[in-house]
Amino acid sequence: MINLLYIAALIIALAFGVLVIYLIKVLKETERTMGNVANTLESLESQIEGITTETTILLNHTNALAEDINQKSQRLNNLVDSISGIGTTVSGFNQSLQQVSDSITGIAFANKEEAGQIIKWGTIIIELLNKKKAKKNIKL
Repeated sequence: MINLLYIAALIIALAFGVLVIYLIKVLKETERTMGNVANTLESLESQIEGITTETTILLNHTNALAEDINQKSQRLNNLVDSISGIGTTVSGFNQSLQQVSDSITGIAFANKEEAGQIIKWGTIIIELLNKKKAKKNIKL
């Protein structure tokens, strides 16, 4: 019976030894894994710092570009306002020309018979002058 106790103690000791060896292997693998995780996190941290720096630079460039676009937009608005003023001036000038044209047309329509007479007399005078020149050229 005592032999059984020794055998049981020996089995327990062997089982405990196997358990300790297994735990040592697990702990060594865990240590190696944790080292890899630490290295990965350090690498990730440096990459995030680089990304943060680049993002800050990009954001600064974007802000400068937005400010430049804002200024150019203001200048373009001023140009559009100026062109609008020119359009108003041209429109007023066109209205003035239309009024003058309407006035001349009204006067010409009211005096169309006199205008016809003046044109006839003008034609007769030009013909007489041409005949007189022709006679002078013949005498020379």
